[in-house]
Amino acid sequence: MSLCYLNGEYLPLAEARVPVLDRGFIFGDGVYEVIPVFKRRPFRLGEHRARLARSLEAIGIRDPLDDAGWRALVERLVAGNAGEDQSLYVQVTRGVAPRNHAPPPDLVPTVFAMSTPLEVPADPAPVAAITLEDIRWSRCDIKAISLLANVMFREAATAAGAYEAILVRDGIVTEGAASNVFVVHGGRIRTAAHSPHILPGITRDLIVELLAGTPDAVREDPIPAALLVEAEEIWITSSTKELLAVTTLDGKPVADGKPGPVYRRIKAQFTAYREKVAGLP
Repeated sequence: MSLCYLNGEYLPLAEARVPVLDRGFIFGDGVYEVIPVFKRRPFRLGEHRARLARSLEAIGIRDPLDDAGWRALVERLVAGNAGEDQSLYVQVTRGVAPRNHAPPPDLVPTVFAMSTPLEVPADPAPVAAITLEDIRWSRCDIKAISLLANVMFREAATAAGAYEAILVRDGIVTEGAASNVFVVHGGRIRTAAHSPHILPGITRDLIVELLAGTPDAVREDPIPAALLVEAEEIWITSSTKELLAVTTLDGKPVADGKPGPVYRRIKAQFTAYREKVAGLP
């Protein structure tokens, strides 16, 4: 049995029900967060919590729980579900109301959370990607549940035999359909700077943090799409997939078509950090 949380209750996932007039269902009016759990310890919970709070504030939904409440919810779900490693999905919508674009004041937010097994391969396989025009709106920094464009991107990638779509807006790389993007060019690691056009990824930010002040320090600046063709390495990152090496882009190999030495070094460093944090008492 998979235990979930819905509006103050813990119940089997198969029994959870939301009214059809919930604005999340009608308008996609809500935000979400995905929190990885290793050895039953939430990873970077404070950072995920802060990003959820920023998303809620950005769309004008009051935060339904305080820090202690969110931590208690997460701990209860982790304890109530099988698996040492889990992926927690948290969603908050504006609530239930008659269908009208303008929401009535003082709605009670709908809060839903569930856990699924998380499997991060120790030695992940390299992946293929394609490039697509970034047709999304201009507030991609909000982790909104309205992900139709992202679904379309991933469908296009799958149809092309690829895993991910790397998005380009006005000739500049933004991010992946469900990931952040890193490029190694001239021996330097680069990623797009925070802006309304990218989601501030927790894994992305951790890599920048871990490498700050080292010879591998990440440059956060615009990446011209043309640079992808010249890249020595391309990676994508996310909370549940961690780091993946893109070895084929638009049907052509990236450099020699194998995960590069910088990727392997940073992946090992990231994994060591995660294992250390997960193993803390």
